[in-house]
Amino acid sequence: MLHPALLASAPAGCRPLHLVDAEGYAALLPGLEATARRYLEATGFRPTPGRIAVLPGGESGVSGAVMGIEGREARTVDPFLAARLPAALPEGDYAFAAPPANPALATLAFALATYRFTRYRKAEAPGARLVVPAGVDGARLSRIAAGVAYGRDLINTPASDLGPDALAAAAIATAEAFGAEVEEIAGKKLLKKNFPMIHAVGRASAEEPRLIDITWGNPRHPKVTLVGKGVCFDTGGLDIKPDTAMLLMKKDMGGAAAALAAARMIMGAGLKVRLRVLLSVVENAISANAFRPGDILNSRKGLTVEIGNTDAEGRLVLGDALAYADEEAPDLLVDFATLTGAARVALGQELPPFFTDDEGLAREIAEIGTAENDPVWRLPLWRNYESLLDSKVADINNTGSGGMAGSITAALFLRKFVENARSYVHFDIYGWALAEKGGLPMGGNPQAARLIHALVERRYGR
Repeated sequence: MLHPALLASAPAGCRPLHLVDAEGYAALLPGLEATARRYLEATGFRPTPGRIAVLPGGESGVSGAVMGIEGREARTVDPFLAARLPAALPEGDYAFAAPPANPALATLAFALATYRFTRYRKAEAPGARLVVPAGVDGARLSRIAAGVAYGRDLINTPASDLGPDALAAAAIATAEAFGAEVEEIAGKKLLKKNFPMIHAVGRASAEEPRLIDITWGNPRHPKVTLVGKGVCFDTGGLDIKPDTAMLLMKKDMGGAAAALAAARMIMGAGLKVRLRVLLSVVENAISANAFRPGDILNSRKGLTVEIGNTDAEGRLVLGDALAYADEEAPDLLVDFATLTGAARVALGQELPPFFTDDEGLAREIAEIGTAENDPVWRLPLWRNYESLLDSKVADINNTGSGGMAGSITAALFLRKFVENARSYVHFDIYGWALAEKGGLPMGGNPQAARLIHALVERRYGR
């Protein structure tokens, strides 16, 4: 099933989209209809990258469009430049007059740019539709765009409508839609089944903390496990955040959204893996029974954890889930988490860091991230910083001392809960776009989900 903004073939009246650099524009201009040519000349159009001109002419009054792209000598090329097109084009059907440099990414960018969050107010999606270029798998791109939109919807929904109960229900509905098995462990059952840190972080909320465990696929296939941080709202706990830092905390379940988005892509494609998705779903709230600074928590792994700061809760709920995932020694273990502000200080909102000890996996992630335009950057699991997590009264502290290397110390904390997985990688995502950029919407962004789908697809196939 194709995305609503995509067409399998060109219908009658389909208009051409000319993507040209300065050289290509000079060659195009003489061949255009006189009306279109005079319009471009009169308006002083220049094919600078991303600039778009809608061409007059034809029975409908629109004969096509021209968009400037980077020339062959450009140092950097934006493979998502076509994301600018949907909002700039009048309603109707369009096709690339000549294949872009990367037809698949250009087509995906077009589809992704049509996303609108409509739960609370009407927002019409652009009415332009694009013909999928020859040789491009439109069904694959449609699954990816749908997965991204699903993740965006989850992140964009405020905690008033997406608390632990609702996020758990969304995860269960996803499992059921793809014929997966699902188990929900909630409330005091978390203690009975040995998930003490998930319970401690979420017990102060009016909605029970829980672990969602989804299993899909042939058990004989390679085991791929995705773990997501699902903190539906993070007050910071008793170490409460300032008001400005709390404004975007509805996105603190972005790791769970990214895991579910990737899972939907993987299951929808029927990839040859035994997929497991583990989501730690909680709200870090404040009440009389909230966990406190100085508390010492037990963990599923058997490590005791001193609480240096209740606002470092994400690593706690992930620790129990990672330990549980690790018990069956998966071939590939991935976690997604909106974990540290330090990651944003280091790399900004657009470039999430990832951490792994597997050199081959690191190279593959970097390569696929570039190829899929889902960029990430490797930071080191620098073992000399492990001493920053030392505690005098427990096995480990949940915050690093000294106020430095916060993203690295958080990753080192998580690494202590994984020892059996053949390959493990941690993504410290931001999960949000602060503003509309290049035609792509602001708001929720399930970063690295497309990358992991492509990685699993490459490694294990359909």
